[in-house]
Amino acid sequence: MTLLDKDGVRLAVDGAVATVTLANPAKRNAQSPALWRALTEAGRMLPGDVRVVVLRAEGKSFSAGLDRQAFDPEGIDGELSFVDLARASDEEIDGTISTYQDAFRWWRRPDLISVAAVQGHAIGAGFQLALAADLRVCADDVQFAMRETSLGLVPDLTGTHPLVGILGYARALEICATGRFVHASEAERIGLANLVVPAGELDGAVADLAGALLAAPRNAVVETKALLAGAHSRTYEEQLAAERAAQTRRLRDLVGLGD
Repeated sequence: MTLLDKDGVRLAVDGAVATVTLANPAKRNAQSPALWRALTEAGRMLPGDVRVVVLRAEGKSFSAGLDRQAFDPEGIDGELSFVDLARASDEEIDGTISTYQDAFRWWRRPDLISVAAVQGHAIGAGFQLALAADLRVCADDVQFAMRETSLGLVPDLTGTHPLVGILGYARALEICATGRFVHASEAERIGLANLVVPAGELDGAVADLAGALLAAPRNAVVETKALLAGAHSRTYEEQLAAERAAQTRRLRDLVGLGD
């Protein structure tokens, strides 16, 4: 069932699995504020029984990054140009970028597991959108690159936090500061890709992973995700205490003593 189809974004739901598709292959799924608003809307429209969200893209490229028209002095038609944004107050710039980031925030909601199916180029904003998902399954032709620094900018679409979490500071800095390509074999070796498959097998591999993610009871998966997501901010003893508390809730739920 299709719930949304606008501005290069399509949302379809089939039971517990939702699929968000970047649907502008003619422009290699270039991103714009309109697309970000549609992604934010897709997140808000998810039915409550959705457990897995798949992010995929039509065409040869996942996303070539920000629409190049944004770098023209007049910007993208109907949108605030970079020149106008730079002339705004600090508060206005902060608020505008925060609104853009909304399109990337919701993929790590505690009640969902999100899987990005990535093929071809995932550049700049495209790389950051792939990083927004919990997991990444990649085709063997994938090429990641963080080009913002090369353009005199910084990655500001939520990508820095997961990138450092996956790669560590030194590797993340090197990839961002050089803007170089990370190809499939390296992406799998350093943990950017959970799995790399031939391009023709990408959809099937993602479907298999989604099915496996649905096999365990939802509450157990939600509790486990919370434990893992918060582990880096807890001490060892705090993590042990969090495990005990989560297991107490699970045990009581399993015997019918939950809230």
